[in-house]
Amino acid sequence: MMERTGDDKHARDAGEDLVLDDQHLVVIERLGYGVGKLSLNNPPLNLVTLELTQQLMESLDELERDDSVRVVVVTGAGDKAFCVGSDIKEFPAVRDRVVEKKLAKENEAFDRLEFLSKPVIAAIEGMAYGGGCEISMACDLRIMADGAKIGLPEIKLGVVPGSGGLFRLPRLVGPARAMELMYLGKFLNAHEAERIGLVNEVVPAGEAVSRAVDLGQEIARSPKAGLAAIKQAVRESRVLSHDAALQLTLQLSEQLFKTTDCEEGIEAFFQKREPKFEGAPDKEAP
Repeated sequence: MMERTGDDKHARDAGEDLVLDDQHLVVIERLGYGVGKLSLNNPPLNLVTLELTQQLMESLDELERDDSVRVVVVTGAGDKAFCVGSDIKEFPAVRDRVVEKKLAKENEAFDRLEFLSKPVIAAIEGMAYGGGCEISMACDLRIMADGAKIGLPEIKLGVVPGSGGLFRLPRLVGPARAMELMYLGKFLNAHEAERIGLVNEVVPAGEAVSRAVDLGQEIARSPKAGLAAIKQAVRESRVLSHDAALQLTLQLSEQLFKTTDCEEGIEAFFQKREPKFEGAPDKEAP
């Protein structure tokens, strides 16, 4: 894992090759205005290796602890791929105990991404196949470049999406559409992915990262506790009964109404001004 800092526009370019050396497979950049950028740094395809998985977990733990980062943008180094999934060259060494050696760790890493307390935005340029698609689905929002493609082709290797695809894809697009995509190992272009609800927005090629960062900076100005509450409630309500989901809503609401950010929001409303929430960055200069 490697850290870079800076808030200049050039740090956002998806086409920038971040390779520093063979050991830095995940790179963290603090872009300022509350946004951190996490890059999968194994170009040209940003393959998910056992070592990258370990570094991803460590990087997410670091971002969770960093109060200066309120929103995380996830992308891949270079402009060819967000991530095309597993390094198949590692398969012979893990096939005898694939869950223990590979899948359990990947699922732990992708779960950490999904349950990070901060909003996470995937910025997809190029290919997002297999594990790359699974990583993007563990994010809260997905921005996809025109010309990029996304899909789960595992069936063509005689396996299934074992790191979250089997349950995250149906949650996003519905069970029938998800089974069709996984049965056929079908790849979607950006506009097809947007149409079925797999991605939130399509932008011109080369602009996925800059759009994700702009969106992240806007989100970062919102109350930190409120953002965490929205994420927790949306994630947990999928597996809760109606009554349990209602109780969680009431519990979170009671906590938020007692915060200084709520007090500031109410005061700003009556004073007809923009609220300034605790720790939130100022608007970026044009």
